Amino acid sequence: MAKTKQHILIAGGAGYIGSQMALMLAEAGHDVTVLDNLSTGHEEAVAVSGARLVTGDIGDAALVGWLLDEGRPDAVLHFAALIEAGQSVREPERYLENNHRRTLVFLDVLTARDAPPPLVFSSTAAIYGEPETIPIPEDHPTKPINPYGNSKLLVEQALAARADSHGLHWAALRYFNAAGADPEARLGERHEPETHLIPLALHTALGKRAEMVVNGSDYDTLDGTCIRDYVHVLDLCRAHMLALEHLRDGGESGAFNLGGGEGRSVLQVLQTVERVTGKALPVRHGPRRPGDPARLVADIAKAKRVLGWEPTMSDLDTIVEHAWAWERKRPG
Repeated sequence: MAKTKQHILIAGGAGYIGSQMALMLAEAGHDVTVLDNLSTGHEEAVAVSGARLVTGDIGDAALVGWLLDEGRPDAVLHFAALIEAGQSVREPERYLENNHRRTLVFLDVLTARDAPPPLVFSSTAAIYGEPETIPIPEDHPTKPINPYGNSKLLVEQALAARADSHGLHWAALRYFNAAGADPEARLGERHEPETHLIPLALHTALGKRAEMVVNGSDYDTLDGTCIRDYVHVLDLCRAHMLALEHLRDGGESGAFNLGGGEGRSVLQVLQTVERVTGKALPVRHGPRRPGDPARLVADIAKAKRVLGWEPTMSDLDTIVEHAWAWERKRPG
């Protein structure tokens, strides 16, 4: 981002990645306002950065309009969403309402202003569905196999439409598997309930869980378990900084994959957790989860080329070491 002080509005800034983003921006000297309904986020996570917290929903048009008129943000970051693929299969309407329809309200208010500020949207690799090629490039067909991925794809389409109709400059950052924690253990994952592999494994290492359940061991992969591409949360946040700079410098709108660029199986992750923690994990093999592709690995060449981004902290040992330090310290 430009070195001049800016005001950034973060929708969903009390969550895992949004709160880390607020901290990075604040430490860079920017003013940060967080809009979050606190349904899954944490007020104390915002307090770590010293950002201003406004409790409310992105679907509240009057509140969003007031924030835009009162604060006149130089840019907007959108993290506000429900994120669990399995849950979305069970509750599809909830995901369509929360992730898509409320975002349309947010975008309508944003683009009703003259020269709307650039927007960086938190998207997902789930929009691709079952990959036809590995690694997955940005021009891969988008065929999500769960409502979560579909809700994010619908927002990307809405962003492209508003670029044409209202001149909105936007970037959609398609995360693969966000993981890790602040290196100083100030912030990290606190999902309730937790469904992500690395924190679940660490909870097992801490004795908070009796066993580690592996969901599916009959996939067509090297060891029968799912393969995912893990990217450190700080690498993700740096990508947002670069995306904002790209847009403010007149760069072309579009989508960018963000991953570590290497696939790791569930069993490889568990082995890393055992090595880092020094704890043997009791493991039980269970059935597949609905909506889980066998492999998701990112082609990150575009983000490297266009944004100048490089995932410097996304080796699995670093991710697990930082997450382990957070889990031993975190509230609750």
